[in-house]
Amino acid sequence: MKIVIINGPNLNLLGKREPGIYGSESFESYLPLLRERFPDVEIGYFQSNHEGELIDRMQEEGFDSDGIVLNAGAYTHTSVALHDCIRAIKVPVVEVHISNVHQREPFRHVSMISAACKGVICGFGLDSYRLAIEALIAVHLQ
Repeated sequence: MKIVIINGPNLNLLGKREPGIYGSESFESYLPLLRERFPDVEIGYFQSNHEGELIDRMQEEGFDSDGIVLNAGAYTHTSVALHDCIRAIKVPVVEVHISNVHQREPFRHVSMISAACKGVICGFGLDSYRLAIEALIAVHLQ
């Protein structure tokens, strides 16, 4: 099984950016823990601050992998293009947020991509990624 984690803008700054909201651990230090926890799953990873690069990567992975974990960052709230991309690809996509976006600024309460995703997980810190992988494994086994 192959699952790809795709992180959007500013998520390259995890561990440095607003640690009160996003925690003090970088994603690069968390990724090996995920790979260790799921040894039978090939976990790919990609991060970009550019919307078009996220779309390109989702299109590349969306027909050859078994699922995508997507934290689109701020593009969650603005990108019809990501929504359309998710609808166009064949694999299930789980939308992930580290913080509980519904406890934050009102503009973060609206997701342009949720309706296109298999599900949404938010508010569990970096553990949201683990929960998303478990959900994709369960979907794959159905």
